[in-house]
Amino acid sequence: MRMAGKRKSIDWEAIEADYRAGQLSVNAIGKKHDCSEGAIRKRAKSKGWQRDLTSKVKSQTKAKLVRSEGTSTNIRTTDEQIIEQASNDAVALVLMHRHGIAEYRQIAARLSAYLMDAEINDDNHQNIARSLNSGIDALAKAVKLERQAFNLDDNEDKGSDLAALMDSLESKDIAVE
Repeated sequence: MRMAGKRKSIDWEAIEADYRAGQLSVNAIGKKHDCSEGAIRKRAKSKGWQRDLTSKVKSQTKAKLVRSEGTSTNIRTTDEQIIEQASNDAVALVLMHRHGIAEYRQIAARLSAYLMDAEINDDNHQNIARSLNSGIDALAKAVKLERQAFNLDDNEDKGSDLAALMDSLESKDIAVE
């Protein structure tokens, strides 16, 4: 909680990095850094910030997912640091998805074994099957939304990415929850 008269210093370098990475909407960046969306938009416009690292973040994320830990140089430019951090975040998300899917596979296997071994009536079979199906649907939707939020999927042919869509909705004062 802020005390009256005292302002928290704003880390504009970190805000610019998140803005340039293109993974979060301006509103989400503001919440992350406790700064108003309007202040970020104003600073981005006055400083000429561009969301210019989105494709590089995607590319590095994909490369990290298919290769093991490699060596890297100790000297990185600012762009490389931004790309590194954003791709690390995206890799962590994808690995979390893989873990969640593996856990759900185990649940499904246990439920399947239970259904095969147990002598239960058809209503219970149907309830368990519905629950299993609902869980799969919920997991698929959550993974899809998180991948969209992190701009991980190739969707150039589908129009603008989710961050750009969120920015356009927020700039029109449409509440997005």
